[in-house]
Amino acid sequence: MKKITIIISLVFFSTMSLAHIGHYKKFNKIEMEILRNDEVIGYNNYFFKREGETTTVKNQYKFAVKVLSATIFKVEGYGEEIYFENNLISFQSKTLQNKKEKFVNLKFNKNNKKFDIEGSSYSGEASIKNIIGNWWSHKILQAESQISPISGSIKEQIVSFIGNEKIKINGRQYETKHFKLTSKDMTLPDDKKLNFDIWLDKKTSVIVKVTYKRMGNWEYRLINIE
Repeated sequence: MKKITIIISLVFFSTMSLAHIGHYKKFNKIEMEILRNDEVIGYNNYFFKREGETTTVKNQYKFAVKVLSATIFKVEGYGEEIYFENNLISFQSKTLQNKKEKFVNLKFNKNNKKFDIEGSSYSGEASIKNIIGNWWSHKILQAESQISPISGSIKEQIVSFIGNEKIKINGRQYETKHFKLTSKDMTLPDDKKLNFDIWLDKKTSVIVKVTYKRMGNWEYRLINIE
């Protein structure tokens, strides 16, 4: 159970935290399904709203793990990232994990040019070079560390390019770049390490597939983009 808890806490550079919002200006929605052992168990969807120079990205996620028809693990929550002129100025999330509440409240501090974080796992300052660990932006593949969108904890990461690959998802073929994202600190226990395979669509710069292993084979897979 603890291993599943750690891994879902995963699932933007400039003078502040740049997300390359402009790369996604034509999108209003990115929908992903969540699979465990090849069975669809939930979803992770992103919605984009724009007002002038401000862009809001809302995230809704929900999944449940069942064994012999009994639900042993359930997660449901939402997050909201707000960007002004490509720069992250705030993030907040609330998550109900089984019956335990988790949260993150993050704001950009104009005085010290850092993020102020109040989270269920970490409270304090953080460098603006950190990114929010969500799957909608390819900037997660260019960052040196990420902030958990579930609890606010910070983890350093290493991203390696594996190669160019053609993959098929729900009958559709994609020309992708395959990356490996792992924890920088190799002394961490296995259940606390980041260890993801990520496929990025060359045409849209959208992450179309994410896989990892923790008490089963997990997959986040693109099903719709508008």
